[in-house]
Amino acid sequence: MGVQGLTTLLDNTPQIYREVRFGRSRLLIDGCNLLHLLYFKSGLDQNRGGQYAAFEDLLEQFVAALTDCSIAPYVVLDGGSDPTDKKLRTVTQRAERRIQKAHQAAAGGTEERLLPLLTKLVFRQTLARLKVPVAQCYGEADQEIAALAIEWQCPVLSNDSDFFIFELPGGLLPLTHFRWEAVEQSGSHRYIPCKSYNTSSFCIFFNIQRQLLPTFAALAGNDYVKLQWMGKFISWAEFAPAGSPAPRHLQGLLYWLKDFEKPHEALKAVLEMMGELNKQQKAEVLESLTLGMDEYELPPSSLKMFFIHGVAPAFPAEEEVAGHVPDWMRLPLTQARLNGAILDVLLLHRVRLGILVDHGDMPSAQLTSRPLRQVMYGLLLGRRKHRVVEERDRDGLQLKYIPVRPIVEGLIQQLARSSLHEAEPSDRLQVLLEALRVTQDSLSRLPPQLRLPVAVTCYWLREAQPPPDETLLKALLLGLTYGDTQRHSAPSQTLQKLFKPKLDMDVVHAFNQWQACLNDTIHLNQLLGCPLPEPQIARLYKGTLVHQLVHMMRTGGRFKGLVKGDRSSARLYQTMLSVVHQLHRQEMSAPTKTQKNETGPQRQPLEDLTPNLKKLFFQCDDEETVTEVKSALRAQEDLYLEQMLSVPTRFRTKERNNRCNNPEISRKEECRGWDVL
Repeated sequence: MGVQGLTTLLDNTPQIYREVRFGRSRLLIDGCNLLHLLYFKSGLDQNRGGQYAAFEDLLEQFVAALTDCSIAPYVVLDGGSDPTDKKLRTVTQRAERRIQKAHQAAAGGTEERLLPLLTKLVFRQTLARLKVPVAQCYGEADQEIAALAIEWQCPVLSNDSDFFIFELPGGLLPLTHFRWEAVEQSGSHRYIPCKSYNTSSFCIFFNIQRQLLPTFAALAGNDYVKLQWMGKFISWAEFAPAGSPAPRHLQGLLYWLKDFEKPHEALKAVLEMMGELNKQQKAEVLESLTLGMDEYELPPSSLKMFFIHGVAPAFPAEEEVAGHVPDWMRLPLTQARLNGAILDVLLLHRVRLGILVDHGDMPSAQLTSRPLRQVMYGLLLGRRKHRVVEERDRDGLQLKYIPVRPIVEGLIQQLARSSLHEAEPSDRLQVLLEALRVTQDSLSRLPPQLRLPVAVTCYWLREAQPPPDETLLKALLLGLTYGDTQRHSAPSQTLQKLFKPKLDMDVVHAFNQWQACLNDTIHLNQLLGCPLPEPQIARLYKGTLVHQLVHMMRTGGRFKGLVKGDRSSARLYQTMLSVVHQLHRQEMSAPTKTQKNETGPQRQPLEDLTPNLKKLFFQCDDEETVTEVKSALRAQEDLYLEQMLSVPTRFRTKERNNRCNNPEISRKEECRGWDVL
């Protein structure tokens, strides 16, 4: 982001910074910048699906350090893409580089600074739980952050070099120099040691006029100005004084700008230096440079009323956003309860899909969840002729825009975008369940917080290619079951430290597909007003743990230490596995009436038999009969679980007999469900 090389220039001239003891103040935080720096600086996993719980812990520590120093944080996030497409070329080039990096990471096991897919969701969920004020902009956040910082006279925390250009009265606190892990104390006040940057110090040091900073950024080339062919006419490095530190092209440009007072004087001189261009070409150069300079002209803040009074900003009228985006979406978008990509669908009919660490020979993991996104497109765009959404995704190692048609069928046809938030909860739930092809009854045996993840797992088991095997399924469900309960336990920590298995690209690809399905289901669930509870990702899924479980299961590892004494979690695992198997078998078989007649007598399912047994239990007063009914119920439940889990009956019978005959065995083998491994 921002002016390339500017951060390096400032690091090579440290006298521009001022050492400060920061505390007792508001602080505006560039959320996307903080997210990336915290994750990458911590050394957390990037290639095995992420360490979301560890990232949540890190974010909690960061917020605690701010609170300890009486710092009031306000986090601002990017939203949708710029509707004018001014940065389309830059954004596309970055996506192409990420595809290459993702392949390199997968093929060589290197870390290429690629965020695991669900990291941003963990970031938002954690800040919401910690009650940190968060605002998601309709577009990019830089201008909104700078505008509010000017009104509040408070500093900005970011590493984005664009903030070196904005004139911020409270200054900029670069994240790389913000030592939040080393809180210090002076008297009764605690503070964070850090460095502060101010444009006045920069201009004094390089002896240029303050009003020329936007001109400097545009001529150096920022996200909006890419003049690759300028080098044919001008080499700014030639103007750098002898002995200037790197980057020399920025040193030379700043030295050249010393002779000018006004921006238009500098632009005129640049055009004269490019004398070989014709009149039209010079006009295009001038327009591009002016556009780049205009990005540093700040409008009044639109977030102040939101942070203080909870009032969402109006949609930008000049971009005709209001005509395409329902008014009811303003508040949930600003609160980050709706994904900013919704604006891309509505305004650009285009969406950028995340690039995951995956081998270039594999198909994109995002293909698996495309039907879920098609449902979301149908809700947002409705039944409009010739309407498609272009999905930016990889095809091999190439970046492509793939036209995808919205799905508008069933209940979706009856739900209008303008009143979607007012639709009956049962209808909104039904749309979600039909997209995942599960039923409400099938999920009723599960705790509310696991219904959406298990429904996603059923969808993944059916749609993923190649189809996940039983080991992958069991490892995933074990991770979902024990990930949170064992979060801080010694066995879990020991397991994660014991080994880091080599990347298995089949495993990586399978779980990439699951994460893509979960990500898109959560976004669809949000759009529908959360008919299913949104799971807390950091407490649900740990990519490294699931990869370790797969490795251990395939190499004959033992798990008893991981779950010893946790009978409730073992039963929860059993329940999830039986629900997934049941739904998968129903989906795969679904016999017709003719097939049912030809197959002869069928075993009566548990859901049909159990009510009859319970009815008998409540109608009977005889103690002996009651005991028999209770035994029948328990036997039927055990039989049902054994059928779902494919456990040999004689092993189950032997185990139950041993439990009855020896209470010590019962005490030692609390985690009965673990035997299904």
